[in-house]
Amino acid sequence: MILLTEKDIRSLMSMREAIAAAKEALTLHAAGGCDVPLRTNLDVAQHGGQALFMPAHVPQIDAVGIKIVSVFPGNAARGLPAVPAKVVLLDATTGDVAAILDGTYLTALRTGAVQGAATDTLARADARTGALIGAGGQAFGQLEAMLAARPLTHVRVHDRDGERCAAFVDDARGMASGYGAELSVARTAEDAVEGADVVTAATTSPVPVFDPSALGPGVHVNGVGAYTPAMQELPARLVVDADLVTIDTAAALDEAGDLIAPIEAGLLEPSRPVPLGEVLGGRAAGRTADGQTTVFKTVGSAVLDVVTAHRVLQAAVAAGVGHRIDL
Repeated sequence: MILLTEKDIRSLMSMREAIAAAKEALTLHAAGGCDVPLRTNLDVAQHGGQALFMPAHVPQIDAVGIKIVSVFPGNAARGLPAVPAKVVLLDATTGDVAAILDGTYLTALRTGAVQGAATDTLARADARTGALIGAGGQAFGQLEAMLAARPLTHVRVHDRDGERCAAFVDDARGMASGYGAELSVARTAEDAVEGADVVTAATTSPVPVFDPSALGPGVHVNGVGAYTPAMQELPARLVVDADLVTIDTAAALDEAGDLIAPIEAGLLEPSRPVPLGEVLGGRAAGRTADGQTTVFKTVGSAVLDVVTAHRVLQAAVAAGVGHRIDL
């Protein structure tokens, strides 16, 4: 069995490699054959937490595994991550545990990467300006994925907490400069998205975080933060009027308020959103004109965790990285 830490994973997989893994995962899932059972949630009420179990089997690449992620808000006071996670991979031949990976960083990596996969697939080739709404825990990975997918030269960042936004921009400036991009703080969300070629919202807001009238033609918009029916970071009018709406998997139709709200209002046909894997696999059209508005909505899937972890493990074995133990 191999143990892989955050440091190990960082050394083994770049954001561009993670984007390739996300594309692979979505393509395989859309093609059929993957087994991704519903997530199992256990309430740990006496400690104010939840434990979530997310398994997946991807037979096309012999990958079997499960992500165990917990939500314990009280951990912050203990100096511990509020959402700790681990990914366990099995040997598909024997069923024995092959590896345990840090899932907290892997989740942030693959969540950024799936947005990068959408941006690389749907954004205009000449996209140069980006906007990021939300400067929380997912922001760094989301920003890097945008920069890895397109040669953006300027990204405007907005968060309702101005101090947090400024601190994030300061922290991320070095990474962004490595991609040739400058960062700036936007006073309002509309200031951030106006004229942007790529917009990413990474919030848990219950209401839309920007006015769609501020968007220009040909924009690509990612919604990556709002993941429950009660959350809605994207304006319904944007989703309804977009030329193309894509999703990571069909689960987004049941879990994302960004889609549920316009569907329940009778404004969006449930059949309109297209799995991104269908576009990647050539079974559905992507952007067909520079002036089109495209949207991508993700709520996450264990297939992304397991495929990404599987590719990390392969790289670890090839490079001799990781801590090997026998149980």
